[in-house]
Amino acid sequence: NSMGTYLLGLVTAGGRLLQVPDEYRTRTTMYSFYARDQWQVNRKLTVSYGSRFEFFPMPWREGGRGMERFDFRTNEMIACGLGGTPRDCGTSVGRLYFSPRLGVAYRATEKTVIRTGFGVNWDPWNLARPLRTNFPILAVFNFAAPAFQWASTFDQGIPQLQTPQVGQNGRIAMPTNYLLNTTGDNFQRSYMMNWNFTVQRDLGKNYVAQVGYVGSRAVRVAGNLNLNAGQTPGLDQAGQPLFQQFRRAVATNLVNALGDTVYHSMQATLTKRFSNGFQANLAYTWSKAIGICCDMQNSGGPQINALNFFALNRTLLPVDRTHNVQFTANYELPFGTGRAIKSGNKVVDSIIGGWQLNGLMSFMTGTPFNVTADGATLLMPGNTQTPDLIAEPTRLGGIGRGNPYFDRNAFREVPRGANRFGTLGLNTMRGPSFFNTDLGLFRQFTFKERFQAQFRAEYFNWTNTPKFANPVGGINSGDFMFVTGTQAGGREPNGDRILRIGMRLSF
Repeated sequence: NSMGTYLLGLVTAGGRLLQVPDEYRTRTTMYSFYARDQWQVNRKLTVSYGSRFEFFPMPWREGGRGMERFDFRTNEMIACGLGGTPRDCGTSVGRLYFSPRLGVAYRATEKTVIRTGFGVNWDPWNLARPLRTNFPILAVFNFAAPAFQWASTFDQGIPQLQTPQVGQNGRIAMPTNYLLNTTGDNFQRSYMMNWNFTVQRDLGKNYVAQVGYVGSRAVRVAGNLNLNAGQTPGLDQAGQPLFQQFRRAVATNLVNALGDTVYHSMQATLTKRFSNGFQANLAYTWSKAIGICCDMQNSGGPQINALNFFALNRTLLPVDRTHNVQFTANYELPFGTGRAIKSGNKVVDSIIGGWQLNGLMSFMTGTPFNVTADGATLLMPGNTQTPDLIAEPTRLGGIGRGNPYFDRNAFREVPRGANRFGTLGLNTMRGPSFFNTDLGLFRQFTFKERFQAQFRAEYFNWTNTPKFANPVGGINSGDFMFVTGTQAGGREPNGDRILRIGMRLSF
C-alpha cells in the first residue's frame, strides 16, 4: 500500500512546525522546606525522622501572562492571564505537599545490624516542560488520512502556516490539525513511596554481608494522555471524540496522572574491607519494575490511549532488568618499598611501587521491548497495535541481519477486518543481555609538599564485548527480529574498546 501510494504521488500523512516568536521564555518558582531530627534511644537503637514541605505553583510566561489551556467545550485555546482569565486558568495544583521520612537502625548483636526505612517524595516535575512549546507559541501542524485513503498529493505539498493571533479576550480558535497540550481543572502531582528492610552482618576476616528488600511505588505518574485517540476498534477517525464534535483528527494531550509504577527487589552485597592492599565489593539485585508502558520521562504518553483498553498499558517498564550483578575491586600491587616484592634499590622501588589496579565488571539481563503491527488491522488512531502470538517465541539469539534473535514465525499480523488488538502484550519480549569490564592502573607521585602528579591508564571494555541493542520490533519491517545496532550511552557509546592514558598535575 505504501509503495502504491508513493508511485501515484499521493500523501497519507505530513506536518510542519512554525515557532511564532523568535525567542520565548517561561518562569517557574518552587518552594521547599525540610526539617529532621535523630533520636539515640539507647546504645542499640537509633531513630531518624523528618519531613519536607513543598509547593509547586503553575509556571507562567515572561511578561506576566500564564501558559495556555484548551477549552474542550468550544475548541478554543485560552491564553491564561488575558481577557479576565486567571493566570493559572483555574488549574488547581495543590497548596502544600507533605513528605514524611522515617529510618530505624537496630544493633541486634555486636556483629549484626538491622535497618529499615520509609519515605515519601513528591515529583518536582516542572509543568513548564510539556506546556512551554504549546499553541500558539509553537504551531505544530499535522495531517493524516484514514486507513487506505490519501490526504494530499506531492504537487499540493504541505500548506504554509499562518501566524496565530490571540484575540483581546485571550482566546483563539483552535485549528483542527494543530497539536496541543493542556492541563485540566485539577493537576494531580505524582508522589513516590520508598521502603526498605536490610540485615547487615560482619562475617569476620574483613568481610561484611548485607541482604535486604527494597521497594518503591510511584502513585499517579504524570504524562500526556491523548483524549482524541480512537476509542472503538474499527471506527477509525469516526471513533475520535473531538473528530465527531469539531472534525479534529490530531492529538489533544491532557497533562495529568496516568497510573502507578511499582518496583520490588532483593538486593545483596558482599564487601571485603581494605586489608593487605585489597578491597572488593560484589552486589546482586533481583528485581521487577511494572508500570504504564512505555515512556520513562513524563514527556510522552501511553501506547494505548483508549480509555476502555487503558489497562493493556500495564506491563514491564523499559528499564526492567531481572538480574543485575556488579563487581568492583581495588588492589595495591605488592611492589616497591614496604611491599612484599622489592628490588632493594631505592630508585627502582620508587618507580615500581605505589601502583593500584582497579577493576569493574557488570552483567545485566536484557530489557523489555515492544513488538508492533499494522494499525490498519485495528483502526484506532492514537493507539499501538501488536501482533498475534501463534506459538511460543523461541529465543534463537542471532545477531545481525539474516539471523533472527527470536523466531519470526511465532508472530502474525491480526487478520484484516478483525478490528481488535493482537494477543501479544506490550513489552513482553526481552532483548540481549549486557556485559562490560573495565580496568584501571593508577600511580600517585609526590614532589615535595605542594606538587603531586597522578598517572592514569584506563581500559574501558577491555574484552571488546559489544552491547547489542534490542531487535527491531516492527513486524512489517524487513529487519523484524534482527539485531541491527548497539546500545547507546555510557563511556563506550557503540560498545568500542577504549584505552585512555593521562597525567594530572596538582599543586
